[in-house]
Amino acid sequence: MSATTPTARRATPRRRRLDSSLIVGIALVAVIAIGAVLVASVGRNFFSAGNIRDILTGMSVLGFVAIGQTLVILCASLDLSVPYVVSLSSLIAADLMAGNPANIPMAVVAVIVVAAVIGLANGLIVTKLKVNGFIATLGTGLIIKGYLDTNYKGTSGQVPWEFQLIGATGIGPIPVSTLLMLLVALAGAFFLARTRTGNHMFAVGGNEQVARLSGIRTARPLIVAHMLCSITAALAGLLLASRLGVGSPVVGTQGGYDLLSIAAVVLGGTLLMGGRGSIWGTIGGVAIFAVVDNVMSVMQVNPFLKDVVRGVVIVAAVAVYTSRSVDRRRPRFANASAPPTGPDGAGGDVDGNDAREEARA
Repeated sequence: MSATTPTARRATPRRRRLDSSLIVGIALVAVIAIGAVLVASVGRNFFSAGNIRDILTGMSVLGFVAIGQTLVILCASLDLSVPYVVSLSSLIAADLMAGNPANIPMAVVAVIVVAAVIGLANGLIVTKLKVNGFIATLGTGLIIKGYLDTNYKGTSGQVPWEFQLIGATGIGPIPVSTLLMLLVALAGAFFLARTRTGNHMFAVGGNEQVARLSGIRTARPLIVAHMLCSITAALAGLLLASRLGVGSPVVGTQGGYDLLSIAAVVLGGTLLMGGRGSIWGTIGGVAIFAVVDNVMSVMQVNPFLKDVVRGVVIVAAVAVYTSRSVDRRRPRFANASAPPTGPDGAGGDVDGNDAREEARA
């Protein structure tokens, strides 16, 4: 039996935790490099201030939605109601603001409260009624869609110029909307890393039964995740209202933010089955989509081809992550003839460290 030093054992989980982030980073660098060459081939500069601004602008709305979707997927759930929450939020904001800057605080608070209530409903349906998150949020989304289709036939309300500055201004080439999205991402990463509820989200997504037996109230992380997901979707709706100057009942569905946010989360290395992932990986996935879309727009590629390219990118990313998972579970023995055994004849080292290290990884 080959001996493994404690130092080597401690290093292995750390390398595994960095794998997904490294892959996303390498993929983003590769996409940027290829994009720069393709854009240069049509006589444009990929790294011009205007183009960088366009890419960052394209990241902001999807980034808001994907941050919340990350929290839900970490808990092994999904939220398909986000595009309808985006549309509803834009309408509530524009109607309440009514072109008056004094109404901005009231409208923002109202939007966040309504979104939190929708997220609470989603969470309660999933945890108390034991309805699958896919079905629960799809049903909630259809209820919102029915309300929008019944009460709105087109754009509504008016956003004051002061609020429109959020979607139209920037600091150098960096839009204010992107800075706000990154602040929300930072808050989300801190929440996952430093709070009890954030840690419980990983536990619940990894194995809900084990988490329950460990004394974790498994309903609370799920409910909080769905509430935060709806709130971040509402922030995306506020941003779109700021850009459009009005509310729109179809702005969320036309953007396809339900499937795109899930795709960005998966592309960022978060397991669709929950339990492992990161906010910054998701931001990397959003950035990859933004760069790909920007390059195809500059090159005037057929819009329908964008979905083809997105699909190829998603399938390739999931294939890479799946192959890593298979390799990780493949036993590695010093002697090909027989695996190392413990005192009871079971595989693994004597003190069971292999199993514990694999669980932590």
